[in-house]
Amino acid sequence: MREGAPSWHLYPGPETLAGALAAAIVRLARESIDRHGSFHMVLAGGNTPRTVYARIRQTGHQWERWHLYYSDERCVPRESPDRNSRMAEETWLAHVPVPVRQHHVIPAELGPGPGARAYAALLPSHRFDLVLLGLGEDGHCASLFPEGEWPLLEAPFHPAVLPVRWAPRPPGHRVSMGSMRLRHTRRMMFLVSGSEKTRAVHQWRAGERIPAAIVGAGAEIWLDEAAWTGADASGALF
Repeated sequence: MREGAPSWHLYPGPETLAGALAAAIVRLARESIDRHGSFHMVLAGGNTPRTVYARIRQTGHQWERWHLYYSDERCVPRESPDRNSRMAEETWLAHVPVPVRQHHVIPAELGPGPGARAYAALLPSHRFDLVLLGLGEDGHCASLFPEGEWPLLEAPFHPAVLPVRWAPRPPGHRVSMGSMRLRHTRRMMFLVSGSEKTRAVHQWRAGERIPAAIVGAGAEIWLDEAAWTGADASGALF
């Protein structure tokens, strides 16, 4: 992924944002499949991507060529409604024929250390085609929080997958891809929606070194007006 300033893609509300982002992802999947026969995407967690995933489910194609991964996961049982994989499955993946062997769920139920080691062993060595991330109110992305190891995010030795035992919100135990592995991608997109994200957007625009800004240098940020309101409106806006 390229370095430099991010590009900002602003939409009036969450529905138009979800529709535009889903269309862009499906288009990128088609281009990747045409170029090299497959599409490798890292999924964002939380509830914000739910509508985007539902739109992708309705418009995607060539599901047998999709390979899906997760940026992070909570260390709870696989059937827990708090699992990122559970949300993606219920909203999208239980309804389309992505081969099971190509849906790479983080085994976070094993605990932070064993789960991280197991997931690192199955990640591909090549670049992802797309990494989709969210932006937390505190500026975190994946499970890379302002507390903990975030000063190491730019270090070349930052692990591909790391155990998280200090998450500031429950559950405290998680598994997360590291910054350098997330950045080993052709494209990176952030989905940001809601007024509660305004402060983090402002920090990013102001050049503060929040985790999302470090990981997302050169990324595309797709957001709605509620998230944008109150942010410094200078700079590139598309």
